[in-house]
Amino acid sequence: MSAAELGDVLLRVLPVLIFFVAITVVAEIADAAGVFDVAGHWASRAGRHRTPVLWLLFVLVAVACTIVLSLDTTAVLLTPVGLAIAAQLGISPVPFALTTLWIANTASMLLPVSNLTNLLSLHHFEQLGVGHAGYVRLAALPAVAAIIGTVLVLAVLHRRDLRGRYAPDAPPEPHDPTLLKVSAAVCVAVGPLFAVGLSPAWVAGVAAVVLVVAAWSRDRDLVRHLSVPWQMALAVAALFVVIDAALQLGLEPVLASLAGDGSSAAALARVAGAGALAANAANNLPAYIALESVTADAPQRLMALLIGVNVAPLVTPWASLATLLWAQRCRARGVRVPAGSLAVQGLACALVAGGLALAALVLAG
Repeated sequence: MSAAELGDVLLRVLPVLIFFVAITVVAEIADAAGVFDVAGHWASRAGRHRTPVLWLLFVLVAVACTIVLSLDTTAVLLTPVGLAIAAQLGISPVPFALTTLWIANTASMLLPVSNLTNLLSLHHFEQLGVGHAGYVRLAALPAVAAIIGTVLVLAVLHRRDLRGRYAPDAPPEPHDPTLLKVSAAVCVAVGPLFAVGLSPAWVAGVAAVVLVVAAWSRDRDLVRHLSVPWQMALAVAALFVVIDAALQLGLEPVLASLAGDGSSAAALARVAGAGALAANAANNLPAYIALESVTADAPQRLMALLIGVNVAPLVTPWASLATLLWAQRCRARGVRVPAGSLAVQGLACALVAGGLALAALVLAG
């Protein structure tokens, strides 16, 4: 790989990494300020002691968090909220744990910022003449279908745990009201700004600066102890370089034979299936980076790939970073979902949610 080619790769990945680091800072400060704690307690109060209603409200919170702040934010910050709600109210934590994990993945289609794979795909959507607005229009029906499929599978598999009533609401933790309001306002504001097509890197960067300044003025220790994922960002950059080099050394023809060609229903199913298999075998990010080169010839094919790598990586515990982060948070809370059960239930959700999303893409096309 020449220096010019390396520069082109790094130039493409730079906005993605800026967004990733900045939105992590936004999420960390919002969590410390109590935004997610308050959201969880709002759901428990609004549920009026009915477990099914509480669960559906938690689903809405998870969907909104995933769409606006990305799937990794949901996995990191909402997992402990859901488990804490279940523990405080004396109900099973498993439906809330799986809801967080599955929604984090399956709800990450609608906006480019919902998943790093979406952000990476924008470059190709723009080259295909679709752009940000076209991406949202193309993703809308598959995104809704994937969420509906996930909710249906959860409701069927965990219907016994999701019925009945729960005890009175637990009181919320005390928070700095000023920092809480500023953080909540920033979280609410970034969603529409992302949706209208402003640069995700710029929006997230400005949001991070605003919250760092606000947090510094209220609690400097909070800023000093922020966990910024520099190592993860460098690993993603290195991953880009390695896969780009592999494609140049002969990997691309192999992937092209795997993904096929055309935009028929069968062809789109083949693309989504290839993405799903690669994501569960390795991880969704390298799966996308490798397969985008052989699926970026048509918007529908690229969206089918995103369905495969976003919605379907629910079977293996390493299929997405969100799954790894979710498992870490569950262990910290003493909640364990057996790997076999996780794989079987995850496969069911991947088939239903991914199938509905793919059907919606075909119908929309």
